[in-house]
Amino acid sequence: MPRMPSALITGITGQDGLYLAELLLEKGYDVHGLLRGQNNPRRALVEDLVPDVRLHNGDLTDLSSLMRAMRDSQPDEVYNLGAISFVAYSWENAFVTSDVTGMGVLNMLEAVRLHAGDDPSSIRFYQASSSEMFGKVQEVPQSESTLLWPRSPYGVSKVYGHYMTINYRESYGMHASSGILFNHESPRRGPEFVTRKISQAVAKIHLGQQDSMALGNLDARRDWGYAGDYVEAMWRMLQQDEADDYVIATGETWSIRDFLDLAFAHVGIDDWSKHVTQDPRFMRPAEVELLIGDASKAKDKLGWTPTVSFAELVAMMVDADIAAAKAGW
Repeated sequence: MPRMPSALITGITGQDGLYLAELLLEKGYDVHGLLRGQNNPRRALVEDLVPDVRLHNGDLTDLSSLMRAMRDSQPDEVYNLGAISFVAYSWENAFVTSDVTGMGVLNMLEAVRLHAGDDPSSIRFYQASSSEMFGKVQEVPQSESTLLWPRSPYGVSKVYGHYMTINYRESYGMHASSGILFNHESPRRGPEFVTRKISQAVAKIHLGQQDSMALGNLDARRDWGYAGDYVEAMWRMLQQDEADDYVIATGETWSIRDFLDLAFAHVGIDDWSKHVTQDPRFMRPAEVELLIGDASKAKDKLGWTPTVSFAELVAMMVDADIAAAKAGW
């Protein structure tokens, strides 16, 4: 009987890590997750949602802990999803963001290379790159060849990790791929992100538990997809004979106002103006105004297309937060 494939996921506690773990378990993988901190508050969530995942303590800033995780999990595939991923936080803590989100990629690549030994391509590596790398966009829509112009410490850190992944692929022959993922959301999105902030507030306003919410720039436009779709693309990248980089996106762009329109309409509120205020505290020092991705390469080479529409995604998130609010979560 052949050995089941093994996968190691960093960032297992995030929405992508949880959806990816579920996908890999369904496909018969032996799934391992890297967990930072002895008393990580999200450990219970992982154990509840994906109890079959084996957890290892480690930190992207500590190469020795990554080597131990590699030794203990013996992975065929490594998915590096771990990062400090809240863009607003990256201005407040640029050094920590750079250390984890940038240098952390180098540490993970080096751990994979050293563990693989004489056959660097024997372990397949996925790097979670980001549409925030495009920042001050140089063309519309954005593709794999678009010039990168990041507009936040987070975006700069992601660019470093992206090019380091390419460098390890070209220098050592590693099977290392990057997914340039555009914004992707779900009911598992952290409450600090604007989409989840909106869906939670709309749910509570609908139930009479809250009156209003404060937001930043309502005119920023994003290419929003469903996280459950996007982890499928990650897995497909590592099944290819040759490693490469892929934009993963819907090819549609929507504003924060559009998100508000759909979220409030879902609970029967047509005019949301009295429920929403703008607060300068939530404005970015350097805004990314428009992101829209060209995922034709992923469609052609990976056979990947999104399955959940923007309207379906908004409704899914609001419904989940209504259920959570009713349950007192």
